[in-house]
Amino acid sequence: MTASAPPVQPGPISRWVLAARVRTLPAAVVPIVVGASCVRPASINVLTTVLCAVVALALQIGTNYANDYSDGVRGTDAVRVGPFRLTASRLVTPSAVRNSAIASFGVAAVAGCALAALTAWWLIIVGATAIAAGWFYTGGPRPYGYYGFGELFVFVYFGLVATAGTAFVQHGHVPTNAWFLGAALGAAACALLEANNLRDIDGDRAAGKRTLAARLGRKRGALLYGFFAAVAALAGAWGGAGYSWWALVLLALIDGIYHSPVRVAFSEKSGRDLLVLLVQSARAQLLLGVVLTVAVWTIHWRV
Repeated sequence: MTASAPPVQPGPISRWVLAARVRTLPAAVVPIVVGASCVRPASINVLTTVLCAVVALALQIGTNYANDYSDGVRGTDAVRVGPFRLTASRLVTPSAVRNSAIASFGVAAVAGCALAALTAWWLIIVGATAIAAGWFYTGGPRPYGYYGFGELFVFVYFGLVATAGTAFVQHGHVPTNAWFLGAALGAAACALLEANNLRDIDGDRAAGKRTLAARLGRKRGALLYGFFAAVAALAGAWGGAGYSWWALVLLALIDGIYHSPVRVAFSEKSGRDLLVLLVQSARAQLLLGVVLTVAVWTIHWRV
């Protein structure tokens, strides 16, 4: 019998890229693009839009590193079937991961202050709450992500705040449809989180991490995934087309985007076999952003 070769460890740079969870980064960028599309293309404020993107990306990466650090030191990632984790791998020190999270949040803070100086001071308060929410998701003595409130954080900050906030910094107000678009993208981000949590149900339960998926179980967790996909479709159709008959076309397109991942969610797959759901959910969110952006700009051209 031949012994199996040990797994190849990622290099010094690739390990940090993997821990940043690049596949989840569309959750940060897509709402910025859709929020900016709420004005005519020629009217987009490029500087404020870029600053919004920097804030969103830095927050997402910071949250991912903070999650990696906090789960790693708690031992939650001791037995893991998901993507690579820095702290649990012991390839780098926990303090290095923690400092990288703080540095990422620092970048978000600097870009956010610049954005507030150009638009409205109260955006600093919004940004501060977002950083706190990113850290205490799995950090601190009572991380809310361990009690089933992760979806609320994701829906608010990676949906409503990111989309409506980007729309606001364009011309100083939030169009009504931006809230519906934000709800659609927030639900899509929740579906992405649910794909991750459905895969980790057994490990999270063993570690005492009571996510909504861990509380509901594999089968009822699939219903929650389907709910988020439905909200993304309905809110996206309303925000992208409103009362227009074209809303039905848009609804059909979004339904088609989520057809495959919903089927996987309701399948018998579990654990590592559900890694495909994470990939499909990230792709679906990206496609949703493209469809909604085109839909909103089509409305501008018709007016």
